[in-house]
Amino acid sequence: EEELPDGLDENCSQEEDEDSDSDAFSVAGVSSSGSVTLVSRKACLARPAEGQEKVLKPALVCSLFPNVPPTIYFSTRDERVEKLPWEQRKLLRWKMCTVTPNIVKQTIGRSHFRVSKKSNDWLGCWGHHMKSHSFRAIREHQKLNHFPGSFQIGRKDRLWRNLLKMQARCGKKEFNFFPQSFILPQDIKLLRKAWEEGASRQKWIVKPPASARGIGIQVIHKWSQLPKRRPLLVQRYLHKPYLIGGKKFDLRIYVYVTCYDPLRVYLFKDGLVRFASCKYSSSMKSLSNKFVHLTNYSVNKKNTEYKSNSDETACQGHKWALKALWSYLSQKGVNSEAIWEKIKDIVIKTIIASEPYVNSLVKMYVRRPYCCHELFGFDIMLDENLKPWILEVNISPSLHSNSPLDVSIKGQMIRDLLNLAGFVLPSMDSVASVPQTRNGSTCSLASALKEKPKPASEHFTAEKMKKAYYLMQKIPDQDFYSSVLDILTPDDVRILVETEDEYSRRGQFERVFPSHISMRYLRFFEQPRYFNILVTQWELKYYLNRHKGLELLKNWCVKGYHNGTGMDLAQMWSLPKSFFLEKSSIQSNGFNKLELGRLG
Repeated sequence: EEELPDGLDENCSQEEDEDSDSDAFSVAGVSSSGSVTLVSRKACLARPAEGQEKVLKPALVCSLFPNVPPTIYFSTRDERVEKLPWEQRKLLRWKMCTVTPNIVKQTIGRSHFRVSKKSNDWLGCWGHHMKSHSFRAIREHQKLNHFPGSFQIGRKDRLWRNLLKMQARCGKKEFNFFPQSFILPQDIKLLRKAWEEGASRQKWIVKPPASARGIGIQVIHKWSQLPKRRPLLVQRYLHKPYLIGGKKFDLRIYVYVTCYDPLRVYLFKDGLVRFASCKYSSSMKSLSNKFVHLTNYSVNKKNTEYKSNSDETACQGHKWALKALWSYLSQKGVNSEAIWEKIKDIVIKTIIASEPYVNSLVKMYVRRPYCCHELFGFDIMLDENLKPWILEVNISPSLHSNSPLDVSIKGQMIRDLLNLAGFVLPSMDSVASVPQTRNGSTCSLASALKEKPKPASEHFTAEKMKKAYYLMQKIPDQDFYSSVLDILTPDDVRILVETEDEYSRRGQFERVFPSHISMRYLRFFEQPRYFNILVTQWELKYYLNRHKGLELLKNWCVKGYHNGTGMDLAQMWSLPKSFFLEKSSIQSNGFNKLELGRLG
């Protein structure tokens, strides 16, 4: 394995192993040509059926819009990808590290990626999370599968602290999807008070704040059972879970975030259902039996009664496909679509809880938003009333695949994810150039201040004015927000083109933010973001007629940035202030003339 540059191989817990066996595949290697190769011990999982003819697919996916570069195509196992000319193909380099999953190696190998032999010539890396300052090493044409600061929901203690903060700011009605939680030692007095006020037969679950695979988790009912070591997360136990066949279960939901500004969040339409391997009991005597109370695969696979499931459509064994669960519940008369809508609501609000931290660190340490994307594994449990509760969020969800069920779900998910990520072939100049790093050794605040400021163009000034205008409103309403689409700046068009192109590559992912109902979520953001307003209004206007929106964007791309009056952006923003007072009802939306003057 090649070493990774500046922290890409450090500061990360190992990939969690809740649903995998370590010997499912042999180690990936590099062929004499440098291509990624994988020797499978279970050939049926890695290759299509013998004699099956593979469909030839183009290596690049064209944009929906003119003058926008194509993206690299990632195929399924029954497809083969045409080879690019050597001058382009030699740019297809992937940085391997010890936690790169085999399912990722297989997928990129089908697109003719080769293992990077240098420290800085790679396009993609699926590796460890790392310290925020290490993100400075990622060059503009490279993508890493993490955002700085995502541990704000990926660590159990940070997740609950941030959700509690959101609950305090936005109300319990909106944030009532997580159990009462205490972080020790800080909350020891609050925990003691809640403990004493609770019923005599209450149960609490104790978790280390940064562990995985069920390690260190126990259910207790006496204060004396509380472990003495610190730190700890202590939660009120969900003692009335929804049961199937007498067993409790949880859901692994795959959540993919491509960007935090604007926020773009996707849910994969399938997932995993993990069952405890022994029937549930509320008896205090059962609390020490992890096969009863924990659903982690890593725990339950050790039970001799554990039954695997190789059929993604079957409701059997101790692991199901999520779609099989929805089918099972529908047959029982349950509205599974309503449960899915509640899960989407939980996911959006939880991602928003991490948004201020991630955006701040991205602006500080990441060259451009393109450089980061992240897959999260949300663990959700249903109670006896089928209400979903969030248990935890994993920033390195297991992608090991040791059964046809795993391969089918995770293989399709990773293929769709990499297409959604939108990998672009860089120019030869950007690969060959020495990166202008922003780390402490090459750039300081003093040296940055010495640089002469570049004169702002008319477009740049107009963009700043427009953003300030839509962010300064005290009590904005829908009528006001809808006017954000009246005049599109170059930045607006760039974001909307990127958003629509990405949406067209979604595969089996469902985009949950932005959507036509996203306006209701804007109030949960700690700080309003102009681009969130823009994409939400775009969805609201065109979600029923996406073709019309695409045609408008194409025209803007070809003809420049105009509005219905035929004036370009600079002309629009040079109009007298009275035009805007009349056009957008500025005064009725909380703008006075003094504030208007600040905008120029």
